[in-house]
Amino acid sequence: MYQGESAALHMDDASFEKLSRYIIANYGIKLPPSKRSMLESRLNKKVRTLGLTSYTEFIDYIFSDKGKKDELWRVVDLITTNKTDFFREPSHFQFLSDIYLPAYMQQKGLRNLKVWSAGCSTGEEPYSLVMLFEEFRKQYAAFNYSILASDISVRAIQAAHQGIYRAERTSVIPSAWKRSYLLKSKDDNSSLVRVKPMFRNKITYRRINLIEPTDSALQGTHDLIFCRNVLIYFDRVVQENVIRKLMTCLKPGGLLFLGHSESVMGMNVPLKQIQPTIYQRPDVIA
Repeated sequence: MYQGESAALHMDDASFEKLSRYIIANYGIKLPPSKRSMLESRLNKKVRTLGLTSYTEFIDYIFSDKGKKDELWRVVDLITTNKTDFFREPSHFQFLSDIYLPAYMQQKGLRNLKVWSAGCSTGEEPYSLVMLFEEFRKQYAAFNYSILASDISVRAIQAAHQGIYRAERTSVIPSAWKRSYLLKSKDDNSSLVRVKPMFRNKITYRRINLIEPTDSALQGTHDLIFCRNVLIYFDRVVQENVIRKLMTCLKPGGLLFLGHSESVMGMNVPLKQIQPTIYQRPDVIA
């Protein structure tokens, strides 16, 4: 190895501007100048793997016809943040278990509960929902549900579909639930666990860009939408546009769950807050 071979590459102003403009225009993700060092840390290995020596060459390549086809989506994957946990923000799950689901069974009977985990990351959120719903089914055998889970990151969706996690990441899951829903590795030295196949199959995964036009097949079809800790990466205008699109995907009276650091305050959206960061769609959207 010659001296300096592994030295970090630095992104020039023009390359940063072009990449950040593309990301916010196509994915709504804010990339202010303070994020430049983060981009460098995530992209340096990719630049070198492609055999390039500067970010100018890298940007020219990923925006070429071949680069757009082969590499640009992988760059987006590297830029997106996939941070989540099982039963993150537990008050939402408590609300579902104690209030929403019992009332739903009384009001809706046998109808299938349809849920969308928008921004599902590596799958902890939708699998938390599966565990909660399956526990509820032990009390109400007639209860049925379906879950759509989506993310902008192909890499995150692939990880979610596999359902493999380090055991320490499952520490918040009750021991009895772990026995019901998770498999230990056959390798005694492995610290990995995997969601059992019958529960992995409860979820349909799709790559969905929340700032693109809404798929007509999703409109008015969901009882619950979880879009938690996703809006924080968008500016205010994009946040409001995304919320309006999600509202059209809820059934009248359906619920939208946001992250505890997110709010619709000051937005022109006719959502009714029924609990902190839990909002209800009106019967008619103006």
